[in-house]
Amino acid sequence: MRKLLYTFVFLFLVTASRAQMAAAVDSMKAAIAESKTVAEKIYWMDALSRTLMNINPAESEEYGKKIIELGEESRDRRLMIQAYRSNGTRCSYMSGVKDYGRRSIDYYNKALQIARQDKLDDQVGDVLLSLSRVYRFMSENDKSLNYANQGFSIISGLHIDTMLADAYVVYGDIYLARNEKTLSLRNYLNALQIAEDTKYSSVSKKSSQLRNCYTSLSKFYMEIEDFDKAIDYSMYAMRLLDDIADRSTPYQRVMDINGLGKLYALKKNYDIAISYYERCLVMADSLKFSSLKIPAYMSILNQFLEMKQPQRALDYFNSPSGLSLKEYLLKFGFNGNIDQAYGYIYTQLGKLDSARYFFDRAEPSFENNPNELPKMYYYAQRADFHVKSGEYDKAIILYLKVKEIADKRGLLENAQSASKHLDSLFRTTGDFKQASVFNTLYFQYKDSIQELNKEKELAQVEVQDDQLRKARLDREQLEAKRKRFNIQYLAITIGIAGLFVIMVMMGMFKVSTTTIKMIGFFAFLMFFEFIFLIFKKNIYSITEGEPWKDLLFMILLAAILLPLHHWLEHKVIHYLTSHNRLTASGKGILDRMFRRKKAAQPPGSSEL
Repeated sequence: MRKLLYTFVFLFLVTASRAQMAAAVDSMKAAIAESKTVAEKIYWMDALSRTLMNINPAESEEYGKKIIELGEESRDRRLMIQAYRSNGTRCSYMSGVKDYGRRSIDYYNKALQIARQDKLDDQVGDVLLSLSRVYRFMSENDKSLNYANQGFSIISGLHIDTMLADAYVVYGDIYLARNEKTLSLRNYLNALQIAEDTKYSSVSKKSSQLRNCYTSLSKFYMEIEDFDKAIDYSMYAMRLLDDIADRSTPYQRVMDINGLGKLYALKKNYDIAISYYERCLVMADSLKFSSLKIPAYMSILNQFLEMKQPQRALDYFNSPSGLSLKEYLLKFGFNGNIDQAYGYIYTQLGKLDSARYFFDRAEPSFENNPNELPKMYYYAQRADFHVKSGEYDKAIILYLKVKEIADKRGLLENAQSASKHLDSLFRTTGDFKQASVFNTLYFQYKDSIQELNKEKELAQVEVQDDQLRKARLDREQLEAKRKRFNIQYLAITIGIAGLFVIMVMMGMFKVSTTTIKMIGFFAFLMFFEFIFLIFKKNIYSITEGEPWKDLLFMILLAAILLPLHHWLEHKVIHYLTSHNRLTASGKGILDRMFRRKKAAQPPGSSEL
């Protein structure tokens, strides 16, 4: 039951991972008071309103209104766009709740209208990507793709690499939600390549962009159930927090640890998963930020249910930790989700009277919720309750609703599960005609899912192929580099040898002492520096790049070669320049050359 408390998890993964984008509330309020310009005030109010969305929604709403007032009064179009975007982002955190999704879209559309009127293309592209994200949060993938296409058509002409990378990540998210795994991976890899190749103004900005790509790739590998790869990329993303200059990084690290726990839970490594959740609680205490404990509480509760330990889940939900979780959910008006959780847990425990009581209490909350996904999970859980209580007609009505929503949202696994239950229920009630219909639908969904699984397998094969291809290219580049270096080493060796030959030849003829000394100086300098270079290239296997080891080795090498350099240079040059020791040999060579020249002249000829 990975999605038992789907609404809980969905809410906090959207909110908490973004709501920790600023320091503590008091410091942000102080920063607002100290702000000198409207732009500074809007910046800090934006951070504060989004943070308060996770702590005090009513106060967050007040700051959201103040941001719009400041933006409108400034008449600066970019500040006005920023004000509406801020509110759109804030409301998008709860796009699955009540009318927050609609409000988020309304705010973004106002920002879009201003950007288009003033032809601010960068702002238009950015807002369109934001609208795409909101519709994806609401599982309206076709609308999400439409807005992404509009945004990309503008961004691709701006030649702003960071925005282009963001657009590819948005595409990757959409295709992943549409179960088009191969397209999703290609877009994530495009984003990563751009992030790696782009020159940023700071290490922090580059690390932020890379982190976004790594997080997306971790999500992709989780979807294709390659959990080890997902953990690897999640680890890469978390390590980049060390290079990001933002006061929110300690809070984001807590969320990353919680995410790692979820990945280990998916691997069925439950002990490791729980240890990560417990680390989250300790880290949240050290930061004195109690809201950061909520994701860990949710994860632990869902963990017990995933392990099919409803009694343990009930005990935890009634414990002080569970009480904190319930207080948090009540603050945001999620009392229906609390009742839903109790209803499901009591159903699993076989306490049907208690389950009925809590499901009845939860019903108005879900029926009045415009978001269909929470409804679908509520209907499925309540239908399971009616099956166990023998109320088959009610269960059939609810499973039909589940299938309707699943079909509308393209959730094949949920539609398949509902069809299977409906087949069984109609057979139990004696309606074999309807049972046959849903039995046929069940196998149709099964075939469709198998096709998607084939695509998932193809995506895994493509991932492996990309990795092998990259490894092959790396080997080819390394081999080409090695050959290039070998040619350079050979050229240097020939050059040094040539200098020594020239120096010796000069000693054989009447060449000035100064010239021989100059050539000798450069020849020996190149020779011994070349020896240094060779040793330095080959000591890495010993020193492993540790600075103190490199320094020690180079000192020892210099202590040996430097005296040898001076002694040998002095002896050789002294030998070549003293008493014309080689001039006789040189004279002999010249005489032989001239004799051959004279012998080659025809009889009777004479030199001019």
